[in-house]
Amino acid sequence: MSGKAAYECTVEELRLLMDYRGTEARDKIVQDYGDMKELCRRLKTSPTHGLSDPSDIERRRQIFGANYIPPQKPKAFLQLVWEALQDITLIILVAAAIISLGLSFYSPPHDSELGGDDSEQQASWIEGLAILVSVVVVVLVTAGNDYTKERQFRGLQQKIEHEHKFSVIRNGEQTQIFVTDLVVGDICMVKYGDLIPTDGIIIQSNDLKVDESSLTGESDFIKKSVDTDPFLLSGTHVMEGSGKVVVTAVGLNSQTGIIMTLLGAAKSVEEEEMKKRKKQGKKNRKNKSFSVEPHDATQSLLAGTDLHNSKVPGDGVVITDGETHHHAQANLKPDKKRSFIAALTVIILILRFCIEEYGIKARPISVLDVQYFVKFIIIGVTVLVVAVPEGLPLAVTLALAYSVKKMMKDNNLVRHLDACETMGNATAICSDKTGTLTTNRMTVVRSYIGKSLYKEIPKWDQLNENIRSLMLTCISVNSSYASQVVPGEKGQLPKQLGNKTECGLLGFVMAMGQSYQRVRDEVPEDRLVKVYTFNSVRKSMSTVIEKNDTQGGYRLFSKGASEILLGKCKFILGADGTAQVFRQQDKDEMVRRVIEPMACDGLRTICLAYKDFVASSPENNQIQYRGQIDWDDENAVVKDLTCIAIVGIQDPVRPEVPDAIRKCQRAGITVRMVTGDNVNTARSIAMQCGIIEPGSDFLILEGREFNARIRDQNGEIRQELLDQVWPRLRVLARSSPTDKYTLVKGMIDSTYSANREVVAVTGDGTNDGPALKKADVGFAMGIAGTDVAKEASDIILTDDNFTSIVKAVMWGRNVYDSIAKFLQFQLTVNVVAVVVAFIGACAIEDSPLKAVQMLWVNLIMDTFAALALATEVPTEELLRRKPYGRTKALISRTMMKNIIGHSLYQLVVIFTLVFVGERIFDIDNGRYAKLHAPPTQHFTIVFNTFVMLTLFNEINARKIHGQRNIFEGLLRNPIYYCILGGTFICQIFIVQFGGFFFSTAALTADQWLWCIFLGLGDLLWGQVVTSIPSKKLPKKLTAFSEGTEIPIIFENPKGEGDEDDMDNRSGQILWLRGLTRLQTQIRVVNAFRMGMERREPSLCGPSVQRLREISRQLQLQQAQERSHRASTLLSSMPASLMAGGNRSSPSSPTSDPSTDMPSVRIKPASARNSEATHPKTSTSAV
Repeated sequence: MSGKAAYECTVEELRLLMDYRGTEARDKIVQDYGDMKELCRRLKTSPTHGLSDPSDIERRRQIFGANYIPPQKPKAFLQLVWEALQDITLIILVAAAIISLGLSFYSPPHDSELGGDDSEQQASWIEGLAILVSVVVVVLVTAGNDYTKERQFRGLQQKIEHEHKFSVIRNGEQTQIFVTDLVVGDICMVKYGDLIPTDGIIIQSNDLKVDESSLTGESDFIKKSVDTDPFLLSGTHVMEGSGKVVVTAVGLNSQTGIIMTLLGAAKSVEEEEMKKRKKQGKKNRKNKSFSVEPHDATQSLLAGTDLHNSKVPGDGVVITDGETHHHAQANLKPDKKRSFIAALTVIILILRFCIEEYGIKARPISVLDVQYFVKFIIIGVTVLVVAVPEGLPLAVTLALAYSVKKMMKDNNLVRHLDACETMGNATAICSDKTGTLTTNRMTVVRSYIGKSLYKEIPKWDQLNENIRSLMLTCISVNSSYASQVVPGEKGQLPKQLGNKTECGLLGFVMAMGQSYQRVRDEVPEDRLVKVYTFNSVRKSMSTVIEKNDTQGGYRLFSKGASEILLGKCKFILGADGTAQVFRQQDKDEMVRRVIEPMACDGLRTICLAYKDFVASSPENNQIQYRGQIDWDDENAVVKDLTCIAIVGIQDPVRPEVPDAIRKCQRAGITVRMVTGDNVNTARSIAMQCGIIEPGSDFLILEGREFNARIRDQNGEIRQELLDQVWPRLRVLARSSPTDKYTLVKGMIDSTYSANREVVAVTGDGTNDGPALKKADVGFAMGIAGTDVAKEASDIILTDDNFTSIVKAVMWGRNVYDSIAKFLQFQLTVNVVAVVVAFIGACAIEDSPLKAVQMLWVNLIMDTFAALALATEVPTEELLRRKPYGRTKALISRTMMKNIIGHSLYQLVVIFTLVFVGERIFDIDNGRYAKLHAPPTQHFTIVFNTFVMLTLFNEINARKIHGQRNIFEGLLRNPIYYCILGGTFICQIFIVQFGGFFFSTAALTADQWLWCIFLGLGDLLWGQVVTSIPSKKLPKKLTAFSEGTEIPIIFENPKGEGDEDDMDNRSGQILWLRGLTRLQTQIRVVNAFRMGMERREPSLCGPSVQRLREISRQLQLQQAQERSHRASTLLSSMPASLMAGGNRSSPSSPTSDPSTDMPSVRIKPASARNSEATHPKTSTSAV
């Protein structure tokens, strides 16, 4: 059945309709459909009752499509195998093994004596095959890990997307459904903070403003209404107001779906072009400068991320969608030092062989000598394999993936994995009050009505008839109709749906035995004349309705923060219900007697007020109007109000919060409350939570005073003034989202602390977005938070509870410790294996550890150790130490002491066994063996002892802070002891039955006991190492500190210059940033353009045709502007910069306080690619 036949509208008609904008869209609806009622009739939906028939909903899904955009196909397992094989060291190893395998079958008769007896020659192929099999195992394990990892991340992303719900009207009732269940014809209720999931047309709206910057780039909010611009587009955000919308396009037919389809096509074209440019890129690599080039520009674009402002946490770990980037990434690849050691090993082996065989023995060159050279290359490559800590990315990924999975059970939904580790270094938490520290279950417990104070819910008959009628209508109508109080299940409290403050007021009406729904039915939402929705600036909400009495006219109801709304009141209702003049002294008296006592008891005070507009015969508190009232002039409308009542709403502190805050304080984390509530209310709640304590040195400020303290005479924020405030600040009351952003930014930029602050922030409102993005870790409320706040956050608190933040701190520190444990373990193995192989090559013309053995050790220390150490369970002990901060080294002096100490012990043991082991155990000497000689017990003992040392040192590695009890908590992690036991069993089979394949000879029980005893000695030696005081060691032993962000300060060589000169240089810096960012944007625009050119015109629609022409014109104009700006910038740039003579220091501050001069922080390409490839938000945007 076609869409036209079934619904009188086709998919194509609706898609073309959504191409119009503004008044053109309104005129198009009138031209084609007459009005919205007719469009709804053609779509066979009801604006008031919505859809109802389940079979009809399924039919709509088949005809108009589902609200789902298929993700990009994941990489197949074979593709991951191929990528794992691209490692150059593995390629060399495979080539050498193949050559060795081929030569093993070639044996000239006259050269047979060079390679040992016939049995040795016949077994010579085993080594080459063993290396190939080992490489296959390594590749399969790597690909398997990547395969599992990618699916874990996709599952996380799908969970985030599929748990997004939206309000719709079905069967005449408002309900929440998953956005993927939305269909064309659904009636959606949009409100402040929503992310629009489909395209739709407005049926009714209240002061609706939308941010369309994600689609159009327009920074100003667009006012939406039935008469001006009735179209809402998917991927945009509701910034103010509310409304009712009929869905017209979903999934691939929506604007977001069309754009993603175009970009998908553009991506395939771009990938082909990238392949062609690879060769050219290699030629230009020598001249390559720092640049921002995302791995997938289209994915970054669709995720709605500002590529330039993406965050990287203090320790630089960014892991998303299976990609790993760390500030030590440069050390994960074969660098010059490790390559030099490997090459030197090969050269020494070849020189020694040539000198001994061709010089001393003077024998002729043989074809079989190639086998020796291949063997030397294999040894060198295996040294390189073991020397590179390839398991670090895997350890980081496993630690984060494991933690994220467990954190979901602790009510932390992690959207960006890097935030998990960053949270472990948090030094400050700026928390909201409502819902986070409190229960967010609002209840009116006190009221001031008719100049009488009620400490309990008053009875309906106690109140004056006029007052109670006004109060009932004010509460019922002047609130979102989505806010409802519904009966709970048996034995439970009623459920509060929607805004909790409004639910508290509705509950107040119900407690007096009245029905708010009856009033709403009399005044339906579409009859509201004007609604001034609540926002952080107004701190109030007002609604205008038509009066239905004999006077006629209009009535305005307002509710909001008591001290703010009282300032707009001119009258107050007395006990008899008549309006009395409300003088300033009366207001001051009310504040002193009513509002402050309520606030000091932790109550939120809300003022209820009204105002009448009449055409004739106005009373003393009524306003007479003539002609049309300008409802858009809010300041003129919402003034000279009449106060109806003051209510005190209780929002109790969560019982578990005080203990959680004590844990934070013990962990060295300062908790600050940032709230929009009254300062007395905030102080009371802060005292109950334990944020402030009597006698301590702290500041409690209101937003106004906070701004006065941090700004200079010109109104500019000064960092030095801010540094005088934030260290002692504990409560910021009556604050705006701008105040929160200013505080967070100032703390992050401050150099007041030795290691600088790492700041976590909670937020729930749309305007909290900037602060959440600026923070090192942004927490959004999963229950009360808006979609905008969730999109801007790193972690979503699914229970809106502060204690979940404390759990996130514990998991974050556990991730950090897990990475450090793995590094401590792996670097010890690296040092020992490389030194043994190198010294062995120099001293005995062979490596005591064979190629296959070293690959097995590499598997132990990479994959198995990563899995074992990355899955440690966090303990309360993690919260008993101070955070590291931003600049703390990843490898501490204690860790470096352990690495060096254990390496020395293991090297002494190994070299003792290598050079005198045959005498200790009375066995044959394994040194100077022929090429394909059978394995010896001598070198098998060396190999087995090395593995035992590695396994027991893995137990030592569990403790990185100098703890003596290394067995504490060992049995809490079954993965750990299972891997340890499994590795030991595998080692038994390898030694006893490995034979030629693993170059091992079976050992006796005594020899096994000696190997185990020497391994156990590492545990005892660990106690000796722990006794060495770490503080006496030099700080130079630390490693992997944050040195990747290098500030560049443009210095004045003469120490002179005026403010204009400084401004010019600041401009140059900004242009440099802009030019860097343009490189990414140009690629995105090109991808978008190519996708449109490849798309058939019949599928594009008028908007894409117009966009194509506009895009070409803009490209030409932007190219001219960029050329002009670049030439201007280069001509005015200082000579020192042009010559590359900038002075930079890793310890330089990020800004110069004396000049307020900003600095440019240049990150390595890998870190910036990480930012671009793995964006912070997942909003579809262009």
